[in-house]
Amino acid sequence: ITKDLAEGKIDILVGTHKVVSKSLKFKDLGLLIIDEEQKFGVAVKEKLRQTKVNIDTLTLTATPIPRTLQFSLMGARDLSSIQTPPPNRYPIQTEIHTFSPEVVAEAINFEMSRNGQVFIVNNKISNLTSLAEMIKKYVPDARVCIGHGQMNPQELEKIVFDFMNYDYDVMISTTIVENGIDVPNANTIIINAAQNYGLSDLHQMRGRVGRGNRKAFCYLLAPPLASLSPDSRRRLQAIENFSDLGSGIHIAMQDLDIRGAGNMLGAEQSGFIADLGYETYQKVLNEAVAELRETEFSELFAEQEKEEDGIIKGDNFVEETNIETDFPAYFPEEYIPVSGERMALYRELDGMSSQRQIDEFKVRLKDRFGNIPEVGEDLMRIMPLKWFGKNLGIVKVTLKNNILTLFMIGDKESLYYQSEAFGKILTYAGDRKNIKRAGFRDGDRPSLVVKNVNSIKDAVEIMSEIDGENQKK
Repeated sequence: ITKDLAEGKIDILVGTHKVVSKSLKFKDLGLLIIDEEQKFGVAVKEKLRQTKVNIDTLTLTATPIPRTLQFSLMGARDLSSIQTPPPNRYPIQTEIHTFSPEVVAEAINFEMSRNGQVFIVNNKISNLTSLAEMIKKYVPDARVCIGHGQMNPQELEKIVFDFMNYDYDVMISTTIVENGIDVPNANTIIINAAQNYGLSDLHQMRGRVGRGNRKAFCYLLAPPLASLSPDSRRRLQAIENFSDLGSGIHIAMQDLDIRGAGNMLGAEQSGFIADLGYETYQKVLNEAVAELRETEFSELFAEQEKEEDGIIKGDNFVEETNIETDFPAYFPEEYIPVSGERMALYRELDGMSSQRQIDEFKVRLKDRFGNIPEVGEDLMRIMPLKWFGKNLGIVKVTLKNNILTLFMIGDKESLYYQSEAFGKILTYAGDRKNIKRAGFRDGDRPSLVVKNVNSIKDAVEIMSEIDGENQKK
């Protein structure tokens, strides 16, 4: 295989961490697919990527590690989330209990009463035998087997296959069942000492059940929540709350919030973001990037800073334009009933930067939920207001009582007032057809006031007219 790989005779190589080995040479590696990405450390993934410069990489995981998720959220990597489960699947009912033989016996008896099978996960090999004896005592007719990674491989393989063939009712094992075991008849999993596992571990283990068309159950056994550390408590509550199908991305978000995002440039997979909060971290990060653009990398971005004739553009003066309006603009509950779905769509809309993206977004909305109500259309019209506002160097746009107000930069000594963007606002206000309708208002923050603006749609048309040359973009 090594020889054929170096000569280019192999098109697709499927392997474990061995793929990172120095002994393997690729003739022309073009695509790298990393499955179960959460199982690979940063060093291994970077080593894989460095086998060839600019290699296309696709990572697959139910629960991305915080660092990978952070890269996706900040736009450094693309993210696709598959939230549609296979047909005839049901959400896994997840419950937290303190350990007791009665709870375990009741769960096993219920599963056996419907001819199902049970996984019990306990990560200490020394405890597996005593657990098996306890189950035989409380559920005498249960057929119990034990599996762990220190067993002879042939013996372990036989036990797993016998369990899949329904020779046993209960399989007691370590976390080796986490990946790859697919037993549709096993629909109850009991995880002992659940407070000691990470969120992605718990989610992956829970995914071992509910793989058929039966209702599945996951029991997390842990000490009373009040006695646990805040992080352990949050992990268990997150895995209990997010039990819907396709909720892996929400669990990963919780993991990001609990553990932190890690270093953008470095090996840490989680980090200090937990001390700041996600929004503050993003704000600090954006400010740092903006500062570097203006100082160390000013020459690199010089072409973006000025037009060829030296006139300063407006979008260098504001990071984002804030919009306030008394017109209702939202997705109604009766249009999109699931609150999590609405929040995801709001986030997606907020990240858009072109009219083409909004048009495609509308097509998807109509396909999934039907005709878009007017308040939803108005919500999508707010995005162009933000874009035009940024182009024109507007700090805040308000549309209240049918009056549109464009607030400009407060520092009157700012170069903004010599910019092309401010010139456009002056041109609009000075146009004879707009004199009765539009005028400047002085104060702490100079503003342009436009009267008789009867809808968000009218406001978009006015700002498009002011912006002129950018309106086609």
